[in-house]
Amino acid sequence: MTIHIDALTFDVIIGLLDFERDKPQRVIIDVEASYAYESNNFIDYADMVVLIQNELKEKHYALLEDALLGVKTILYTTYPQLTSLTLKIAKPDILPECSVALSERWNF
Repeated sequence: MTIHIDALTFDVIIGLLDFERDKPQRVIIDVEASYAYESNNFIDYADMVVLIQNELKEKHYALLEDALLGVKTILYTTYPQLTSLTLKIAKPDILPECSVALSERWNF
């Protein structure tokens, strides 16, 4: 099974620049999380959303790279039955010309 969480959008402190550290900015998170489903071995996607939001809101990451790794760690620690995980974090408002994002895929 693969859980898809698309366009999870909320405001966090993330970034290196002074204005990014002063006030929260919008991020958009996309997740694909695969695991071997068995009747008592399911993953609650609503819990995943809360974990992602809490991780990013509490840590105030400076780099998207570290934020991505932090989310990966909390999800895999909580759900060791994951077989693969793809994460994307976008900052749609940081540049006026475009949205920027960072993504990674892991196989466990």
